[in-house]
Amino acid sequence: MNKHQIKGQAKEVKGKVKEVVGKVTGEKNTEYKGKAEKHGGKAEAKYGDLKSDIKKATK
Repeated sequence: MNKHQIKGQAKEVKGKVKEVVGKVTGEKNTEYKGKAEKHGGKAEAKYGDLKSDIKKATK
């Protein structure tokens, strides 16, 4: 695992927690920020996956 995969997964989890807290408390702003952070984390993790795949392919 590279740093982008780890950071992306951490952001994804953090975003999911924010999203759930926003739903439970009724705070739409927190919910939407959580969703955005979750999707940003997924994108970063995918970037890390791609980077890892390229590194493996060039060996």
